[in-house]
Amino acid sequence: MVDKPTKTFRQRLQSRLILFFAVMGVTGIVFIVLLYNYGNTPASSSPMEQVVEIKPGMNLRQVSNLLADRKLLNEPSAFILYTYLQGKQNRIKTGEYRFSPSIPPWKILESLTNGTAILYTVTIPEGYRITEIAELLETKGLVSKESFIAETRNQELLDALQISSGGSLEGYLYPDTYKFSKSTGAEKIIKTLVDTFKERVQKSELMEQAKAGKLTFHEVVTLASLIEKETGLGTERKLISSVFHNRLVKKMRLQTDPTVIYAMSNFDGNIRKKDLSIDSPYNTYKHFGLPPGPIASPGLDSIRAALEPERSDYLYFVSRQDGSHQFSTNYKDHRRAIQKYQLSHRASG
Repeated sequence: MVDKPTKTFRQRLQSRLILFFAVMGVTGIVFIVLLYNYGNTPASSSPMEQVVEIKPGMNLRQVSNLLADRKLLNEPSAFILYTYLQGKQNRIKTGEYRFSPSIPPWKILESLTNGTAILYTVTIPEGYRITEIAELLETKGLVSKESFIAETRNQELLDALQISSGGSLEGYLYPDTYKFSKSTGAEKIIKTLVDTFKERVQKSELMEQAKAGKLTFHEVVTLASLIEKETGLGTERKLISSVFHNRLVKKMRLQTDPTVIYAMSNFDGNIRKKDLSIDSPYNTYKHFGLPPGPIASPGLDSIRAALEPERSDYLYFVSRQDGSHQFSTNYKDHRRAIQKYQLSHRASG
């Protein structure tokens, strides 16, 4: 008679436990179904898009509240639970995103965790200097000019990119069209530009040509930057290159204006006689040989021209004021060309 109550108690305990776990199971299933439905239910049917910026350091609750404040989500706490259920609570990426209330939460979360932020198209023209690239990126709202310039001189970054360029990435930021988000950052943008340079320029064919020549690869890039700044005509690049090569062989100063402009701290559009004596290693009117590094970002055609100059005896060239140049083999003819295309033009103007 003593064992019967004990057995009854166990049976009751078992029944209660079974009931408890059954209720918990059903509750869990209902909870998951509700969250699933939440993830597939847009905040509204409005197609009106708006830009949301997820800033560095924002946690999941701040992100959820921001989206709810913009009427892109209902119940921010439910979005937090839904994100945890998906195991994506630590995978939200910073950046700008474009959402409308008609987008369901699951798609919003997918965009936030995949980093499909708004991308801005940036076209870097051939012949742009680092300062000009920095200004361009700043106008797009991608980086500050100062931070970008500082990063291009960051020796640790130069070492990581394996660029031996004398303390600057001038000439190694490849001119092309890119897409960046506002969260990309200066370092990643620079890496992208340098990686593109390596992909387009440091090909086996071009590297073999550089090794076979008398110039180092850095000198080839430097010469290419001079060519890039001197002419925009594809038909002239190899002729301009021949002039520079011929002058280097004859140990003549290159005397190219773009290097003087590069050496000037404030260029107002005019080069004066006093500017030609600026004390800078980049001033090729004062110093022999190539400057210590590139003065701009050359395109692939200018790099090929630096490696494959036209065969000629030209030692001089002067602008015809129409984008083309008059080439001469001697100083007497060069003076005539200056009189015809430069001095007479100024007099008539």
